[in-house]
Amino acid sequence: PHPDNREFKGAAQLLEKGGYSQFTPHYITWYCPQAFVVSKQCKSQCINHGRYCAPDPEQDFSTGYDGKDVVVENLRQLCVFNVANEIKKPWIWWDYVTDFHIRCPMKEKKYNKKCAETVIKSLGLEVKKIDKCMGDPNDDSDHPLLKMEQDSQIGKGSRGDVTILPTLVVNNRQYRGKLGRKAVLKAICAGFEETTEPNVCLSDDMETNECLSDNGGCWQDKAANVTACRDTFRGRVCECPTFNGVQFKGDGYSNCEPAGPGKCLINHGGCWHETRNGKTFSACQESGDQNCKCPAGFRGDGVKKCHDIDECKERKACQCPECSCRDTWGGYDCTCSGDLLYIKEHDTCISKTTVQAKAAWAAVWGILVALVIVAAGSYVVYKYRIRSYMDSEIRAIMAQYMPLDSQGEVPNDSHEDHPLAH
Repeated sequence: PHPDNREFKGAAQLLEKGGYSQFTPHYITWYCPQAFVVSKQCKSQCINHGRYCAPDPEQDFSTGYDGKDVVVENLRQLCVFNVANEIKKPWIWWDYVTDFHIRCPMKEKKYNKKCAETVIKSLGLEVKKIDKCMGDPNDDSDHPLLKMEQDSQIGKGSRGDVTILPTLVVNNRQYRGKLGRKAVLKAICAGFEETTEPNVCLSDDMETNECLSDNGGCWQDKAANVTACRDTFRGRVCECPTFNGVQFKGDGYSNCEPAGPGKCLINHGGCWHETRNGKTFSACQESGDQNCKCPAGFRGDGVKKCHDIDECKERKACQCPECSCRDTWGGYDCTCSGDLLYIKEHDTCISKTTVQAKAAWAAVWGILVALVIVAAGSYVVYKYRIRSYMDSEIRAIMAQYMPLDSQGEVPNDSHEDHPLAH
């Protein structure tokens, strides 16, 4: 689109900032034949000794601005784009071209370097970097940016030469159509794969939300307010969604079921559930192969219905002679006659005194075991100390009659060691 199209600026910057698109501005120029480089026409319309030219904006070589003023400003805008790219904010180019158009019009004689630098400074860009990028328009040499612009005018592959301005190239294909915001944005949005387009492509003035009509024919759970319909620029797709961190799985058209951790938080995973007197039972299974399974005390398919089991009538519990059974929703109450206590794990009634006696005996046995352990420990210590004492006493007695390993040799005073006297 034309840089002056301020209506398109907002959408373009949204696409660029979101990483959905990359805009690159281009400016068309032509060169002056070598034989006419010194002519008045070439000098007023060209820079770099006739290499880069633009038509006189007022079609009058004697008054107002010249074509070379337009080329210089186009070069400045290319340099603004390059410098903005260096700081990873290429969308600033849109701010510059729209602000320059408003603040520096030719009619007010402000189409000049001074006004342009005022705009550049207001956008936080460095004027010196842009001046360095522009170079000297009087140099008799090629300018890398403008040379590249002339080369890009030539068609490549399926794209033809650029001859009419303004124009637009999308994904290396030249756009043919109106240059209004809506038309251009539709052309850009058509280049995205389905379900990858940005939100700007899904606005009401860009496309019709097919999910608003009969949910697009996709699956939906009205109770949980979850739908598989996803609006796209081209229409809609039916795919099971992720809702509140829970992934749904299915074909998206007739079936989507919550799967994985947390699935029971979403409408009980589509399973049977019921609440009575503040008590809730659910057939949803967080783990295991079965998604829906009636909880203990119920029987059914787990999806549409779970019926309460009458444990008393079906004689499944509370069947001891002293037991009295009363069915409840999702369970049963079992009481014992007289002074008896019901033990659910064994489905039996026992006397409370028996329970107390068992508890007392358990305490006695615990004390006895503790005493035995203490006695055994004391005996081991006692035996060790007595044995150590006896060993030392025996060694002392033996040392009086014979040498021990720990003692030195005892001198021998026997007469056998001396000759007999005569």
